[in-house]
Amino acid sequence: MSKKINRAYSVSNVLSKKFNPLDFSGEWEATLGKPDKAFSAIIFGNTSNGKTEAAMKFAKYLTNFGKVAYNSLEQGFSATIQAALIRNHMDTCGNSFILLDREPFDDLIVRMSKPKSPDFLFIDSVQYTRITKSQYYQLKELMLKKGKGIIWVSQAKGSLPKGALADDVWYDVDLKLWVEGFKLFPDGRLNGGGEPFVIWAQRAARYWKEII
Repeated sequence: MSKKINRAYSVSNVLSKKFNPLDFSGEWEATLGKPDKAFSAIIFGNTSNGKTEAAMKFAKYLTNFGKVAYNSLEQGFSATIQAALIRNHMDTCGNSFILLDREPFDDLIVRMSKPKSPDFLFIDSVQYTRITKSQYYQLKELMLKKGKGIIWVSQAKGSLPKGALADDVWYDVDLKLWVEGFKLFPDGRLNGGGEPFVIWAQRAARYWKEII
């Protein structure tokens, strides 16, 4: 039996394909443009520069476009996560935002496979997933198939994500979001945008004043 090969697409097939761009506006559009709903991203930076704060703010904004699940692997259901939720007034999101307390990979696959699973998934952080590269691609393909967005949060070593898996994620995702001094700097496959996003105005002003 001959091996079945994947379908090839004509130019007209490609041009007629309907995607689902998110109608971002304001600061988020200036930074990220209008990504497709099934986008992938990595938020990465060194400690105490605002990664979690950036992720929370982004998660809150995404609740305008669907339900968001935030898998807190590194900090879990902790006082620091509670403080981040309070600072960002995440209670105003209602049922559009859920926090997962160190949910294991297999349970996460089950959750995201359900018909009414969240539209966007944050994983914080890559270094605490304890998954293989093949498991990473398993989750990626599931999210693509269901037309959902996935955002990874990662520690950094210097100016790059820390560790082999984080490095693979960085090369693979659509959006590379570097966090330094409470500012988010976008790069990657942007559909518009490109401007830095201020995560925390007072702390950003203090940081950047000190290093200029």
